[in-house]
Amino acid sequence: MIILLSQIRQSFGKVSDAVNPRKTTVALIVLTVVVIAMGGTIRIYDAGESCPDWPTCFGTFGFDISEEEQGDWWEENPEEADSRGSGHRYTSFQIFTEWIHRLLAGAVLGPLVILNWIVIRSDKEASSRSKKAALVSLILIVWQGAVGWLTVELDNEHWSVALHLGSALAFTLCLVWLWMELCKDDDAMPSWMEFDPLLSKKWGPILGWLSIGTLITLFSGAFVSTTPGANYGCGIGGLGESWPLCNGELFPSIEDWEMQSQVVHRWLVGAIGLMMAYTSYMIWKDCEHGQSGMMLKNWIFAATLIYLANIAVGAFYILSWDSDGFFELLSLAHLMMAAATFTTLATAWLGLSVIAMRDGSH
Repeated sequence: MIILLSQIRQSFGKVSDAVNPRKTTVALIVLTVVVIAMGGTIRIYDAGESCPDWPTCFGTFGFDISEEEQGDWWEENPEEADSRGSGHRYTSFQIFTEWIHRLLAGAVLGPLVILNWIVIRSDKEASSRSKKAALVSLILIVWQGAVGWLTVELDNEHWSVALHLGSALAFTLCLVWLWMELCKDDDAMPSWMEFDPLLSKKWGPILGWLSIGTLITLFSGAFVSTTPGANYGCGIGGLGESWPLCNGELFPSIEDWEMQSQVVHRWLVGAIGLMMAYTSYMIWKDCEHGQSGMMLKNWIFAATLIYLANIAVGAFYILSWDSDGFFELLSLAHLMMAAATFTTLATAWLGLSVIAMRDGSH
């Protein structure tokens, strides 16, 4: 037994030596983006309930489940019937999207996060802040798994979908924070992340509030997309009638907040868009004579451009309606660009915070 434990320690030591936490964290960030995109794909193909149980899928660990097999499972588990009823049948492709999403999140992402935490925790040269960020990432991936289970159990209730998405974004930001701390440990922070610590006091709160604002618009958009019929809240009259106006009105009266949630979403998008445009103007004026905020200006400009481009994508989605419905790939692009806007702003805010805290600790 002692010999076996010794061999296990030696094997783990070899794995730890072979793992580069900075590179692993970058891989985790990329994988998390893929998982979020798969979550959006599940939504646009209406596959959110295609695996009614968790962690299995119709009682199996596969995805090629015939209609007959689905029917047999429903007969054995009538209490698991989702919002479509036990008579509904899913295609193998719909089931596959949910299956691969779970596989990437549970069987790949989760174990890699655990391995990364163990390696960083065992590294004597890693700072306490890096170890703390690794621990938070571990806690968040466990939380995300629990929220995923809850979402399945509640048949994709609006708030559970929003919570699942919000948790995924929080996990992504935690990985970005971890990567920054590891870069600081190795004195290898790239030039595109080097912010003047003097900027933190003025721009930190502004970026924080803008990040929260874009996150709220993202959540409101998720509510629209997961509410049956809400995409039609401003009509299908085409350019002018359904966008930029809503049923021909700029400020229509709200009679049904759920079905007209698209109107609220547009108002929020417009308000945050104006704030971002004004913030871009403010930092442009600050850097007009070559002050030290040029790098931060680039981040704010990039976030604003993504945000404005995403407004156009949202418009194209509304205008894409025909007899077959909306062009749903635009909806996926809309989600990912909204997430990119939030992540860009929040990453810049994190960069300011990390540098300021490290600066203050010296």
